[in-house]
Amino acid sequence: MSSATVIQSIAGTGARLPPLPTIRDLVRLYKLRAIKQLSQNFLMDERLTNKIVKAAGNITGHHVLEVGPGPGSITRSIIRKAPRHLVVVEKDRRFLPTLELLSEASAGFLRMDIVRGDILQFQTEQAFPDCPSQDWHDKRAPVHIIGNLPFAISTRLLINWLHEMSTRSGAWSFGRSSLTLTFQKEVAERIVAPILSERRCRLSVMNQIWSRPELKFIIPGK
Repeated sequence: MSSATVIQSIAGTGARLPPLPTIRDLVRLYKLRAIKQLSQNFLMDERLTNKIVKAAGNITGHHVLEVGPGPGSITRSIIRKAPRHLVVVEKDRRFLPTLELLSEASAGFLRMDIVRGDILQFQTEQAFPDCPSQDWHDKRAPVHIIGNLPFAISTRLLINWLHEMSTRSGAWSFGRSSLTLTFQKEVAERIVAPILSERRCRLSVMNQIWSRPELKFIIPGK
């Protein structure tokens, strides 16, 4: 099934990792596979993960939260952009060894924290205690949420974030933070559906009240 990357934004020099096994090699080494019941899907193409991170705009020196990093494909692309602080939240313990490898490899040029837990229960405002808040009407906050979302929770998670936008809490307690996320193609099209579109629904209205959603590109299915 196809999925689409949607950037929601309401609200330098890349770093070089030391030689590491490829994601495909790590997946084979640790015998990792996507679990259908958790609606997991792996993105293995580095060109694609780089494209997703590029869609987030400038993250160098900023604070980044990655949702559901899995084996770390998008994580590597984020690290190469040298954010100041990267927090990854992963529920599945099977991926911890590959994420710890990335954390150790990047320790010389950024802070990377690994949180094993459920993103639906995660308190984003506690992730970046040294990030200053700024006025809502100033430029965007240096806080970004990036993720290849598990499809089963993507809509629920997005609604939670929209609520936080409306109350200026969570990631939006710092100011107008941005989201760069993957969704199933049909969901992405509903999020950005204009007035009078047959795809327009409550999700379209909620997103467009509190953010400026933009469909960036479509990820081809298998």
